[in-house]
Order: sequence, then C-alpha cells, then structure tokens
Amino acid sequence: MAKKSKVLCEDCAGMCCRYFAMQIDTPEDKSDFEDIRWYLAHENVSVFVEDGSWFANIKNKCRHLSEDNHKCMNYDNRPPICRKYNTENCDFTSHEYQYELHFTDDRQMAEYIKVKFDNNKIDRPKKKKAKSKTKAKVKSKAAK
Repeated sequence: MAKKSKVLCEDCAGMCCRYFAMQIDTPEDKSDFEDIRWYLAHENVSVFVEDGSWFANIKNKCRHLSEDNHKCMNYDNRPPICRKYNTENCDFTSHEYQYELHFTDDRQMAEYIKVKFDNNKIDRPKKKKAKSKTKAKVKSKAAK
C-alpha cells in the first residue's frame, strides 16, 4: 500500500489538470444536438448533463503539469481558476459522478437524436380529399 502524504496533490495523478469541462448551451432542437454530435466526433471530448446543465468535457493535459503528473510547474503564476480549486471534491477524493446523461462519442449522440426526434414521428395515412358538392353535382348530371 502506498504511503499517503499530508498534501493530497502529492498522492494524486493530476486528474484535475488533465481535463476541463465547460458549460455549453442546453440544446433545444435537432440542429443543436447535431452540433453536439460534431463536438463528440473529436478525440478526447465527451458531453455530460449534471443537475440539468450541459457540459463539454475536454481531456487535454495542462502544459504546466509535471511529467510525473504530481506538480504544477507554474504554481506561483497559476490562473485564478486553479487557485480557487480545492481538494474537498477533487477527482482523487470524491465519489463517482452521477451524470443524468453522458455521451462519449458521436455514435451515441446519433442514437440519442434518432430516439429523441426521429422515433417520435407518427406516420399517419393521408386522408382522401373530400369531393366538393359542386363537382359531385356536375358528375351526377353528366351521368343522366
């Protein structure tokens, strides 16, 4: 068993520095979902929904993370978003995420679009046009 240090970041593999998630607009129509399908066609991108909000998750290691993934090489000059981050609910110490939806590739989104939009269409037989009374009277007079 590995010895745990007092500083959690020293035991971690830099999970928080290997991706970022950005909130995206909640899709409203098929076109919006098709845009998300395009995001998902790219490597290392997933999309998830958490508490009703949609996020694009981009797995891309911060260039300031050390090769062993244990240290920020730009610690003193790190951006405010990094300074606000704490280990209370970091990937190393927290539980599994409870996503409402999670898409890891464009094929999953294509299936979702199919179910959400295409399978909900109801094909009804076309109604026959009712003949107008005028045409019906003309036809019946011609038959005499």
